[in-house]
Amino acid sequence: MRHWVNEAIRKIDADFQRSADTHLIKLPLPCYPGVDIYLKDESTHPTGSLKHRLARSLFLYGLCNGHINEDTPIIEASSGSTAISEAYFARLVGLPFIAVMPKSTAKGKIEQVEFYGGRCHFVERSDQIYAEAERLTKEMNGHYMDQFTYAERATDWRGNNNIADSTFKQMEHERFPLPRYVVMSAGTGGTSATLGRYIRYRRFNTELVIVDPENSVFYESYMTGDKTLTSNCGSRIEGIGRPRVEPSFTPGVIDRMIQVPDGASMAALRWLEKLTGRKAGGSTGTNLWGALQLAKEMHEHEDQGSIVTVLCDTGERYLHTYHNDAWVNEKLGDITKWQTQLPITGSDPFLGV
Repeated sequence: MRHWVNEAIRKIDADFQRSADTHLIKLPLPCYPGVDIYLKDESTHPTGSLKHRLARSLFLYGLCNGHINEDTPIIEASSGSTAISEAYFARLVGLPFIAVMPKSTAKGKIEQVEFYGGRCHFVERSDQIYAEAERLTKEMNGHYMDQFTYAERATDWRGNNNIADSTFKQMEHERFPLPRYVVMSAGTGGTSATLGRYIRYRRFNTELVIVDPENSVFYESYMTGDKTLTSNCGSRIEGIGRPRVEPSFTPGVIDRMIQVPDGASMAALRWLEKLTGRKAGGSTGTNLWGALQLAKEMHEHEDQGSIVTVLCDTGERYLHTYHNDAWVNEKLGDITKWQTQLPITGSDPFLGV
């Protein structure tokens, strides 16, 4: 068995060495001459999202802890992007993979899980994925990856080219090399934990700002300190926002949280596409809305500095949802009021605020 584990780790490490680092994109915003905004483009990973980093870490964590061997079925509770990335790594090492996800998951994500040889197991609501994943794990004598518990501990937050280490190194030659803010949304809470711990470990004065969509309990939990909060409604922004406070969510490393309306996330997506020609997923819209709010605050206070946020995944996965006007109108309503609060792509500042 040790030989198989060694070979599996070798394959994962080899895959990592074949992958280049992700790009840091600077947004052209002449309306805020003293503020620079950057997007860490995680959509360029082999599986197209930020979750590629998490899946690699979770597989290595499971292998090195003796939880995964050559005949272990892999089960995960995921609404899509993590499932896609874990299906990729399961195929890489030759293991079966099952993703437990809500029926409402975007069609494009389901198809990508299946493309990598994974199987999708559906439940009605997002709060049902945990128990069903645990049930399947026992039934199949498999390993439950449990991203919501292990995301914050599977990644080496001190460095080793994690997203924080990579981002800060890429910023070293910019006009404002040390970001004033890093803006991130929370799904598992693992990435925000990695960023916050790294910032503190390196003794940076950067503030970590977490943005949270509607129908998520993270914001209220952060504000009240109540970790027992739950909700019967799932987030409409796939991949972020949770109906319970996940074990990986680490409020102690967060400096500030901002609630972002789902309509604002959609408006920011369309704004980004107009500015750069790039389609992105819903969580990127949430991140960008928060970053732009902070840029506006800095501009009004005549502050200068940089803001870094994350382009989490590609918008091609959401052509039938977030990038479909009919779907947005039906599910979220008119987003015009949010669009009028964004900078004109050129030289004008925010209009409707």
